Amino acid sequence: MSTASIPDPLQTKARPKSSNNIAKLTLWPLVAATFFMVCGGAYGTEDIVHGAGYGRALLILALTPLVWSLPTALMVGELSSTLPAEGGFYAWVREGLGNFWGFQEAWLSLAASIFDMAIYPTLFIAYLERLVPWVGEGHHGVLIGLVMILACTALNLAGIHAVGLTSFWLFLVISGPFALIVLMAPFRAGTLAHVAAAPVTSTVGLLGGTLVAMWNYMGWDNASTIARGVERPERTYPRAMIVSVTLVALTYLLPVLAVYVTGLPSSAFETGSWANVAGLVGGNWLRALLVLGGMVSGFGIFNALVMSYSRLPLAMAQDGMLPRVFAKVHPKTRAPWVAILACAAGWALCLGLGFESLVTLDIMLYGASLVLEFVALVALRIRRPEMDRPFRVPGGLAGTILVGVFPTVLLTLSLVRSHRETVWGMNGLTVGVLAILAGIAIYYATAPLRRRHGRQAGLSPH
Repeated sequence: MSTASIPDPLQTKARPKSSNNIAKLTLWPLVAATFFMVCGGAYGTEDIVHGAGYGRALLILALTPLVWSLPTALMVGELSSTLPAEGGFYAWVREGLGNFWGFQEAWLSLAASIFDMAIYPTLFIAYLERLVPWVGEGHHGVLIGLVMILACTALNLAGIHAVGLTSFWLFLVISGPFALIVLMAPFRAGTLAHVAAAPVTSTVGLLGGTLVAMWNYMGWDNASTIARGVERPERTYPRAMIVSVTLVALTYLLPVLAVYVTGLPSSAFETGSWANVAGLVGGNWLRALLVLGGMVSGFGIFNALVMSYSRLPLAMAQDGMLPRVFAKVHPKTRAPWVAILACAAGWALCLGLGFESLVTLDIMLYGASLVLEFVALVALRIRRPEMDRPFRVPGGLAGTILVGVFPTVLLTLSLVRSHRETVWGMNGLTVGVLAILAGIAIYYATAPLRRRHGRQAGLSPH
């Protein structure tokens, strides 16, 4: 990767002390940022409980991190510590499989973000509307969503350190209400069995619940794109991944288990109902805290993902994959301001998209990029055995191969289900295939950029 024309003080391993240098992320701010890239609280688990019931919901939420999150976290731990490069997973795949697959990795991730990022301003607005009904009138919600996008853009322009610290404090804010539910629910044991609940209309079963859980547990590799802004990445990333997997699993499991003890029917859960559950457990004050937590969750997730996704155009421009303008960074904060503004504009245009029908499509596109990362992990073990690997997936080459088996199986199940979804009047699988084909076409259309970059850097464009 050539970055000769862009000086980068983040290459130093020690925490900079000069005001002209940039403070790096340490363990806990990185854990907090990863938490928001993956989770953002127990919001989103309601449909699993409603459709699958408490028993299967708890089973799904307990097993998914073992067969989906932990293998991914191990892979991210090894590759982030081995190749702590700008662009993270894009750089891994490019190094292991070549330019073509590196470009597809970045394209698939950015395409998935189009379907993913629209939900978080929508989540923020939905919870705000519970406190201020005026938000739901006319175009007020869209305007507030735009304000939220602008706020997250401004925070990201301030640099990685600002986003990391913001994520840390937001994590504490959203964790408080759920911690109170966990602490207070045992005192209401068996007292909520009489609560009237709507008929179970959800078709979420074991497979559907697993797919929803996969969406709730995905995004571990997103933190890798900021590796050059992390202090001692070879040590910090593996520790952050293990801590984050444990933290996210407990965030989902403990509140559901606590409410199960109260006897509340599982059919009382529906999208956005955690606020109502909080009201039953602790009263209106706790309900209000959950509503505020939902707003904070939407803001925190969007804010952290802007930091992650915006590093992809930056890294691709540095490698001649995109126009050089995307490689521009702020002279003081080193934030890739052109990439941040371009991504924010694209996501703002998607504010009106509904999310429910797009979850499977999001998983399919993200999953395709994740499979490429597991293939790159194996390819680098075979092609570059001499590389310094501060952290390794245990089990040698066989363990490296096996760690990708369960995630690949789960992603195959998402393909089986995708034909049931309709997006923009088309079959969901068709939309996903078209998105993949578009990435291939764009790669060949941008060939002149790579040739010019190769001539300037004295490298092969292939």
